[in-house]
Amino acid sequence: MRRYHSGRDFTRAHSIAELAHLARRRLPHFAWEYLEGGAEEEHTLARNRQGFADIGLAPRTLVPCSTTHTGRTLFGRDLPLPMAIGPTGYNAMLYRDADIHLARAATERGLPFTLSTVSTSSLEEVVQAVPEVNLWFQLYCLRSAQVQESLLARAEAVGCSTLLLTSDAVVLGNREWDRRNFSQPRQLSWRNKFDVLAHPRWMLQALWPKGMPSMGNLQPYLPAEQRTAAGAAHFIGAQMDTALDWDALARLRDRWQGRLLLKGVLHPADAEQAVALGLDGLVISNHGGRQLDGAPASIDCLPAIAAVAQGKLSLLLDSGVRRGSDILKACALGADAVLLGRATLYGVAVGGQAGAGHALDVLARELRLALALLGQPNLAQLDRHWLNTRL
Repeated sequence: MRRYHSGRDFTRAHSIAELAHLARRRLPHFAWEYLEGGAEEEHTLARNRQGFADIGLAPRTLVPCSTTHTGRTLFGRDLPLPMAIGPTGYNAMLYRDADIHLARAATERGLPFTLSTVSTSSLEEVVQAVPEVNLWFQLYCLRSAQVQESLLARAEAVGCSTLLLTSDAVVLGNREWDRRNFSQPRQLSWRNKFDVLAHPRWMLQALWPKGMPSMGNLQPYLPAEQRTAAGAAHFIGAQMDTALDWDALARLRDRWQGRLLLKGVLHPADAEQAVALGLDGLVISNHGGRQLDGAPASIDCLPAIAAVAQGKLSLLLDSGVRRGSDILKACALGADAVLLGRATLYGVAVGGQAGAGHALDVLARELRLALALLGQPNLAQLDRHWLNTRL
């Protein structure tokens, strides 16, 4: 049985799995399930990890590897590593001001940070706290044209030039753990309330002194009496535009003058349509296994999408990335970079900015080591010939 570091010192965690182990111990049960849970039987959640495990490596020997090269040029900017922090919502439930801590950790390492529409810190708060951040913004398509236009204008005003439209969550997946933990919307069951009391360190860090955080980007659109976590959750649930289609994406392409990426693509035919619309990139994603259970792993879909879209727009991948070797495999199959979700959330949950940075450093160290051991120290030279796979 695998053993994990069991103390409180996250700097002694040697893997993302160890950071997850520490986060599970620190967080109350409902917050851990929010972070870790998937949809229904969680087959897709499990497949995201198994998909990477099914891909073998084909190492060469007697190759000098004293120096490795992991840089990428993405959207005209040189990155030291092929990764960015992806959009995740309601992060302050894990650690106060978590979005700002994540932004600082990414910026310290020259990596982009993506803020969610349903973040707890607003666009303006993140940029005020981290002025030099390479900020990307994730947008949910909303029913209210006025609210959506306001969000776009605010993103432009703070200097955000990269927009990710999420297409696979206009209807929320069947997340049974969520209903199990709450007796009614945003009201924890008595069992979970008692469990919260057993986590005083988390309560002091995440809840004191204002209680459950709300969603910072949505505050301007909520009545004063509804500027709470429950009010924001109700608002965004009612605002999701279930009529989102390719015509709506084309209108957004016309409206948004910066870079536009479509997040939630798993089929090559959708990739072809995105190329035809003149998008700048795709995020190959199944929403971390939280939407349609039974959907394929993102890494399983990458080769077919790369076959029709690689070289025509940038390809990013999320869902299931936990090791530096996972990043290596994604790049070898055609991804330009990966977006990190749970991996950096484990870190921020146990150590704020330093914890998130530790997660990034663990992945960077593993990626460099894997390249050296593979006998291909230059990431730019990787292709599928360095893999043993049926994909």
